[in-house]
Amino acid sequence: MGTLYLVRHGQASFGAADYDRLSGLGAQQCAQLGTWMHDRGLRFDGVLRGTLVRHRQSLEAMAGALPGLPEAVEWPGLNEYDSEAVVRAVFQGELPPATDAVGYRRHFRLLREGLARWMDGTVQPQGMPTWIEFVYGVTSALDHVRSQFEGNVLLVSSGGPIATAVAQVLSAPASTVIELNLRIRNSALTEFAFTPKRHMLVTYNTVPHLDHPDRAGWVTYT
Repeated sequence: MGTLYLVRHGQASFGAADYDRLSGLGAQQCAQLGTWMHDRGLRFDGVLRGTLVRHRQSLEAMAGALPGLPEAVEWPGLNEYDSEAVVRAVFQGELPPATDAVGYRRHFRLLREGLARWMDGTVQPQGMPTWIEFVYGVTSALDHVRSQFEGNVLLVSSGGPIATAVAQVLSAPASTVIELNLRIRNSALTEFAFTPKRHMLVTYNTVPHLDHPDRAGWVTYT
């Protein structure tokens, strides 16, 4: 039986012109996760990641403490949905930037509505795959892991694909993906046990590498 370690990227640049880059803290979160894995003697037979910059930077930060890490397979199906496109699908006016608590709440309220309507097929965000296509991008990666590996596999992605993977393993409805997605922490670790036939959830959204008083302020969500 193998173990798939799914890692959400470190803190990115929410509210900046280019979200798709790690913040300094995001790089520290992932480097600390790499150290945590090294200290526990984890070795990986395979690595998959999405193609976004924050996925690559997160893996690079982890790899500094993981010598001999296999070359990553880039998997576009592990890329995050376009949150701006999702919001625009349900809000057509001029949306002020989310720079304070009120703006954050408004953003995530609209995001939640947009995700629900994308999933039920009543809206199609511009430039995005359908929900069915998005799910296939995730499940195809899970199928690849089951068919190609038997040991430890590392997968670096985003909150949406990881939440989707968990919901698929649990046979949960699409609405569950939204709840899982909006609570996942940066650099969080999710574990699946797997056989050639199926994946099984072991843990979700844990941050053992940040479980220290000196890193209490390192836990972030966006």
